[in-house]
Amino acid sequence: MSQSWKIAGIAGAATVAVVLVLLYVTYFLASTPSTQAAPAAPGGARLTLQTVAAFGHAPHPDWVSYLEQDGHGTWHQTTVFQVTAHSLVHATIYQYDTATGLRNPFWSQVRGTVGGLMAVNGKPLHALPPDDASHTFAVPDLGISVPLKGVADNAKNQCSIAPCTLAEAHNTITFTFRTGSRGTFRWQCFVPCAASFIFGNGGPMQTIGWMDGQLKVV
Repeated sequence: MSQSWKIAGIAGAATVAVVLVLLYVTYFLASTPSTQAAPAAPGGARLTLQTVAAFGHAPHPDWVSYLEQDGHGTWHQTTVFQVTAHSLVHATIYQYDTATGLRNPFWSQVRGTVGGLMAVNGKPLHALPPDDASHTFAVPDLGISVPLKGVADNAKNQCSIAPCTLAEAHNTITFTFRTGSRGTFRWQCFVPCAASFIFGNGGPMQTIGWMDGQLKVV
């Protein structure tokens, strides 16, 4: 092959790569989920979420996903949550995904919550045994990190399609944190989310609307 053909081939491949990147960015910007305001609660807001192992609704990717419940009890596939500044947020997370274990036990500690505590199925804890974790709910700029206990691999009646119900196998994690000044803060599932990917950070699932999102403090 002549040098000119090689150069043309490289240029063509580069053009295709640029087009694919632009299409991905366009899709990402156009598919940002809607913002859901957390319902009011004494002193602040009530944030109710569920994590599911598979969204289960074609043509959407069948990825691990987070959903939020509105004040009427309806579940929405969104990871953009709105809460009030300088107030308490009472969070409840129904965890339906199975445990994958933590690569770093540091992430098994509860940080940034009121009293440095969470409750797992009603039991107050400062930390979770590393092997029991499935996800971690973290808002780095607010210093919040909460490990989420996974469902046992052999648990009966596991949920396969979102939204899941309380009749299906799950763990209930509750905690309270305090917001500060207004701003938009990134929250995400840190390790061990999607442990098969490098660094355990979810790979393509680590996108807004799935295992990553924004906390809008207004």
